[in-house]
Amino acid sequence: MTAMPVPHLFTVAEYVELGEIESGYAELQEGHLYMSPSPTYKHNQASYRLTKQLEVQLPDGFAFCQDIDVDLELAAPDQPGFVRRPDLVILRDEALSRVDDEGGLFRASEVVLIVEIVSPGSRRTDYLVKRAEYADAGIPNCWIVDLQLPVSLVACHLAGEFGYQDASAVTGEFTTTVPFPLTVRVDSLV
Repeated sequence: MTAMPVPHLFTVAEYVELGEIESGYAELQEGHLYMSPSPTYKHNQASYRLTKQLEVQLPDGFAFCQDIDVDLELAAPDQPGFVRRPDLVILRDEALSRVDDEGGLFRASEVVLIVEIVSPGSRRTDYLVKRAEYADAGIPNCWIVDLQLPVSLVACHLAGEFGYQDASAVTGEFTTTVPFPLTVRVDSLV
């Protein structure tokens, strides 16, 4: 009987050392490197339109970043880590300064809202796996935007030890007061 080789499980630091990967992008789930194809035009257009709507509504002290790695801080630095690349994050300005000064990745503890735009090949991952990881990481708000017609947005917010509590899917106009007042024309994203 031949033993199967054990795959190398990456720490967050080792993931960062990999740099950009040409054939799409990678995420890190419990030390395992997962490759995803580049997003489609429709996906990128929806991300741009959402970002454009949110940018003008952000209060002072907050910034947005699209398609950027976030250390979910779910493992010790020497353990297999978790890094996700959500479609959009809103975080405190201090996070931008810290990354400029120190380098490294944005941290889950700096994020106030994370947005995933569902792709046909990632429905289960976006709705279940990433959603659960973001809740475990303590990110207070998560939006899942589904581009299947009718385009919808599900807003999730932390509900203590139970993880996220989901609001009903919204089509048309979505309005919220958390993490601060925001309005999104969901139907204009495609």
